[in-house]
Amino acid sequence: MAGDLLLLDGEQVAALLDPDDVFAAVREALARHASGTATLFPVLREGLHSGAVFGIKGGTIDAAGLLGFKAAGFWPGNAATGHDRHQATVVLMDPDTGRPLCILDGNAITTARTGAAGGVGIALLARADAESACVFGTGVQAVSQVDWALRVRPSLRTVRYLTSDHRFRPGFEARFAGRCRVVHTTDANRAVAAADLVITATRGAGPLFDAQAVRPGTHVNAVGADTRGKRELPSGLLARATVFVDDLAQSRAIGELQWAPDQAAEMIGSALDRASARRHIDEITLFDMTGIAFQDLTVASAVVARADRTGVGTRLRWPW
Repeated sequence: MAGDLLLLDGEQVAALLDPDDVFAAVREALARHASGTATLFPVLREGLHSGAVFGIKGGTIDAAGLLGFKAAGFWPGNAATGHDRHQATVVLMDPDTGRPLCILDGNAITTARTGAAGGVGIALLARADAESACVFGTGVQAVSQVDWALRVRPSLRTVRYLTSDHRFRPGFEARFAGRCRVVHTTDANRAVAAADLVITATRGAGPLFDAQAVRPGTHVNAVGADTRGKRELPSGLLARATVFVDDLAQSRAIGELQWAPDQAAEMIGSALDRASARRHIDEITLFDMTGIAFQDLTVASAVVARADRTGVGTRLRWPW
């Protein structure tokens, strides 16, 4: 007995990703997780002898007929050969039989779903009149986060950015030409103090600014802490903020809440039915984004649906 196994490479996945579909899929994933109608499996994330970090995130959404996982990690040695240091593969399976249905390149999915999750957080938590943003980092995820910030907050006029080597990045600036004013700066606290929206999208090597630099009314999207020992936010900031997370246990294990395990936090999926989760204009809000498997699965499912409609991908007969 055999069925079809669909293979989608990185270029095909990237071409099939539709921003509106991705945003809707991520909202669905966060809502289902918060409502308890999906099952998230424990995260595996371990270091390898090569210096790489490897992880697996999996889960199932019975009502959507979804079962699968993403195997992903960070291989620093790939840079020497001109390859992406981040590598990810998504596998979707039939929940009734266990048969593999699709294997997809997961890099573009990871970038898209994380950026869209940031967009969800900003749409829900940032002030409607936000005009200035500050972003730490200029990599793929920083670009995605700023892109979504500009999508959901068209009021943004200025984006200040900081780099680890204190050098400006003309390529990063060019990505947003015509959409906003992009300014390179080396003064982290001053940039944060001037921002209505702060985005941290770094490798999580340590606190990036002082807690007192964050002024009332600011929203923070924290992206980079996704492994034990990583952090981007300073001590004392979470205590000043109303904190939202994609998954509470995961945030306490590998996210920013590992540094403040007693911090109260709400699952952002439970707030999606509100027009805004901000209680007052001077409230500091914070979204700790560790990334959950449901985001990968729902976005991958949307990609597969488009592939089926357009005939994109390689289909193999798969005995089982």
